[in-house]
Amino acid sequence: MSTSTVTARTPEVQTKLPAVGTTIFTVMSALAVEKNAVNLGQGFPDFGCDPKLPQAVTDAMAAGHNQYPSMPGILALRQAIASKIATLYGHSYDPHSEITVTAGATQAIITAILAVVRPGDEVIVLEPCYDSYVPNIDLAGGTVVRVPLTPGTFRPDFDKIAAALTPRTRAIIINTPHNPSATVWTEAEMRRLEELLAPTDVLVISDEVYEHMVYDGARHESAARFPDLAARSFIVSSFGKTYHVTGWKVGYVAAPAPLTAEFRKVHQFNVFTVNTPMQYALATFMADPAPYLELPAFYQRKRDLFAQGLAKTRLRLLPSAGTYFQCVDISEVSDLDESDFCQWLTSEIGVAAIPLSAFYGDGFDQRVVRFCFAKKDETLHSALERLARL
Repeated sequence: MSTSTVTARTPEVQTKLPAVGTTIFTVMSALAVEKNAVNLGQGFPDFGCDPKLPQAVTDAMAAGHNQYPSMPGILALRQAIASKIATLYGHSYDPHSEITVTAGATQAIITAILAVVRPGDEVIVLEPCYDSYVPNIDLAGGTVVRVPLTPGTFRPDFDKIAAALTPRTRAIIINTPHNPSATVWTEAEMRRLEELLAPTDVLVISDEVYEHMVYDGARHESAARFPDLAARSFIVSSFGKTYHVTGWKVGYVAAPAPLTAEFRKVHQFNVFTVNTPMQYALATFMADPAPYLELPAFYQRKRDLFAQGLAKTRLRLLPSAGTYFQCVDISEVSDLDESDFCQWLTSEIGVAAIPLSAFYGDGFDQRVVRFCFAKKDETLHSALERLARL
């Protein structure tokens, strides 16, 4: 057969994620650019990090730290992470066998799920939830069990969680401080979860990437504080959120040695290891705890600045106890649903937000949208000037 008669053809692939399309974050950010809107949708800062941090990366590269590090991360960084957790939360993790440096929190979460979830296993997610959880469970062949947080307050409903537990439940994913609602779990709620899971073999994936953003004198209730939760938990955090370097994609997982052993079996084959000079830089930078200890005050001031401006509009503020998000009820402003309102707000008012319905599998609409206040003061003032029209 002559090659000139052969027609190139891409074989058809049956998708593993049929429900996944373009994320709302991509859609809203593109619209914000098109409309020259202030983008308070995606959750990342528009300001720089401490100049000492990139300088430490430069110093590490100049010192020759440019080859593969050890698979679980350089020991100095794992030791710094273990020391921080012990100091803040009172739980000692062995940096050799219980701490793993990851390529961001999102990679950490999918790695934990792939390590422990088998086809047919059930995994409980508390909606609204971060958009990677459900596709991760699907890729592992698990069954997603959706349990709603209480509408309006976004507090955990332990009766519904208890009803969702079955002999097939393998894990539950929790997130505090919570994206998107900005709710922070209390000590009583963490103890209730500990009691509920105590007679079971259910594992916990505790997404704590906003651990250093808790306001009004409250404290972050890490799963590490509670012995029976710590014994069954993969605790996930992120340097990107803490140090204003979301593009670095460096995070970590703390877990008991048997869980870490399974985690690393997957980790070594999906990323193997993480950027070397940045690990050295972070290990150096962590010697000073001030940047994360001062973070609550830094972001609480921005929260309050933004909230004071929003109070002059007809948007009704929901509590923002943690994270760098502020949710608002739009009921007095518009009859549009959340998604259409965000499109209108971006196009006509010039401020981009995210609908909370995007964080629910069924698109549950409660007339609430989310803003991100991790922005320069001038960015927030610009957004507030536009929102004053509401």
